[in-house]
Amino acid sequence: MPEGIELSRALSRRNFLQLSSSGLLALGIPFRWTSKAVKTDRGLMGRVVDPTLDVYTRPSWASNKVKTLWRDDVFDIEAAWVGDPVPEHNRIWYEIPGLGYGHSSTIQPVRNELNEPLLDVPNSGLLTEVTVPFVDVHWRPREDSELAYRFYYGSTFWITGVSQDVKLQKWYRILDDKYTYVYYAPAAAFRPIPVSELIPISPDVPDEDKLIRVDLANQWVSLFEGGTMVFSTKVSTGRKFGQDFYLTPEGDFETFRKRPSRHMAAGNRASGYDVPGVPWVSYIDEIGDSFHGTYWHNDYGMPRSHGCINMTVDAAKWLYRWTHPIVPKNELEVWKAHGTAVNVSF
Repeated sequence: MPEGIELSRALSRRNFLQLSSSGLLALGIPFRWTSKAVKTDRGLMGRVVDPTLDVYTRPSWASNKVKTLWRDDVFDIEAAWVGDPVPEHNRIWYEIPGLGYGHSSTIQPVRNELNEPLLDVPNSGLLTEVTVPFVDVHWRPREDSELAYRFYYGSTFWITGVSQDVKLQKWYRILDDKYTYVYYAPAAAFRPIPVSELIPISPDVPDEDKLIRVDLANQWVSLFEGGTMVFSTKVSTGRKFGQDFYLTPEGDFETFRKRPSRHMAAGNRASGYDVPGVPWVSYIDEIGDSFHGTYWHNDYGMPRSHGCINMTVDAAKWLYRWTHPIVPKNELEVWKAHGTAVNVSF
């Protein structure tokens, strides 16, 4: 795209890859390299993903802190800056109009795009993605019903029906694929994913000629076709939580099982997690380690997971479409004896 082409002339290849892998270029965020103001009205926003976000006067930890934002606060993103050399793996800061600068690690880039609700849903269900910063999900299709979860931008879900409340607002019936619960959420927050976005990538390349390399030391994933790299992105792999190690396993694997959406939950408050609608999941082993999209952090380049390989949503979707086996459009998952080869090593 134009930003990426122009940017690559001014940056080293390493910096350009870091920026593009963060998903910022895909979202159309302009990068500033001088003090000249560049205004944008593209509807780009940020959501705070940690309990708090400190805002500074400049894209630097050494500048003055001027404000603290809280989890799920949403704001416009004016631009992105390359700031302090520390942390080296993520030097990106976002400019928040009228406030200052926040480090990108705790900000999810989002949009707020409402959709025309469907009048009905196929019997097989329909795969959708959340296109607003977040949407509250209820146990019944009405606003005064008890809250079940909050779903976030980029997460994916199977809808199985449509309801209407007394205010004539449409609600989607949502299947929880882990607990078999049923939830309801305002339909306008969900975009049905068209079949065109699920078409396999490079289907003419034999699967034995495809290989995924996971570089644990540098936190990178690279995809190869016959020895030629066709895709590369920064990731976050497993780490230690408290006294427990959740390291991404080393060795040779295959993407034998895939799901476009998965509710992942395990452990306790200290070391556990509960994240519904994890998008574009490609498993590499029987215990659940997988490639998948991530909406709860934006800090790729350092270990942050419970063993999985965290990727941006767009990167995970690309890998999902490129790998075998292929998931039929109306299926919750596919599980085969073999898939695309994966090598994980330091």
